[in-house]
Amino acid sequence: MMLDTYRLLGRSGLRVSPMSLGTMTFGSEWGWGAEIGEARRIFDLYVDRGGNFVDTAVNYTDGASERFLGEFIGGKRERIVLATKFTMARDPGNPNSGGNHRLNMIRSVEQSLRQLATDRIDLLYLHAWDMTTRPEEVMRALDDLVRAGKVLYAGICNTPAWRVAEMQTLAELRGWSPFVGLQIEYSLVERSVEHELMPMARALGLGVLPWSPLGGGLLAGKYTRADVVDSREAAVSPSRKGVIAASGHLNARAIAIAEEVRAVAAEAGATPSQVALAWTLTNPAVVSPVLGARTVAQTEENLAALEVVLSPDQADRLNRISEPDPIFPARFVRRPLVQQLIHGGAAVARCPIATHATGA
Repeated sequence: MMLDTYRLLGRSGLRVSPMSLGTMTFGSEWGWGAEIGEARRIFDLYVDRGGNFVDTAVNYTDGASERFLGEFIGGKRERIVLATKFTMARDPGNPNSGGNHRLNMIRSVEQSLRQLATDRIDLLYLHAWDMTTRPEEVMRALDDLVRAGKVLYAGICNTPAWRVAEMQTLAELRGWSPFVGLQIEYSLVERSVEHELMPMARALGLGVLPWSPLGGGLLAGKYTRADVVDSREAAVSPSRKGVIAASGHLNARAIAIAEEVRAVAAEAGATPSQVALAWTLTNPAVVSPVLGARTVAQTEENLAALEVVLSPDQADRLNRISEPDPIFPARFVRRPLVQQLIHGGAAVARCPIATHATGA
């Protein structure tokens, strides 16, 4: 599989590469990203390999990410599916410079268009649910932007499954533009999204785009059991290790998963990063993991994951060691006695969407 073996994004007819280029690492304003020269080399490598799906946000590296892309894309604009996001505040102290409401959405889109030096956004994500704006306001405002030609498709990130389902249903009923993409954290150390979000996405026509598919670097083999720290200590640590620990991933269970990834990588003649990325692509809901490399070398390594094929035994080992604990109601419904009561003792074939991963 190569970058130019394209996939459809959700229910749309939009063709996107099986790995997308995340650009939160473009710009040094946040203290750890790539300077413009290295960022350009990363972008050129991705596009030269056939990649066409580029991901950013209005606030990434204080706008530098979008400005870099506006410069890099140039005459390649019609080859690129350009995705950006709104929600996050751009003006500290101004309560209306962040959130999902119409005012911030319109202002964010206008700023993104200027920073990206383009006349349209191919895919606009709501970046995170703000817990305040009504779904009707969000979906109508997104539809207005689509009708105006400033946005072509809509997506959503980091939002509860029930809320996404409500908004998708609302769009269907009102004849507004639906979501076609769902960007969520997903990796071998973060599989809780398999309970609700991923089955919902498959049922409602949203392609899944995992962010942090390497678990913040943990699955790349950077950490060992000696690195496990108390998450309370990590909350006040400015280090990269502190950030990973504060996310809840730097624990004994995650290290055990990472060790199994390294073992599989040694067998497959691949790197741990490549194995972790290849695993995400085995999930039928996943369209295109978002890569967040800071160097050309990391980008080269990650793109090579498309050539890694896991054996059934290797995939099973990774699935078993990382399987999330069941939650209610699946934990209840899957009990043999309950299944017998529901089906009257008969064997009933179930819908693949409902039974995928840890779903009931």
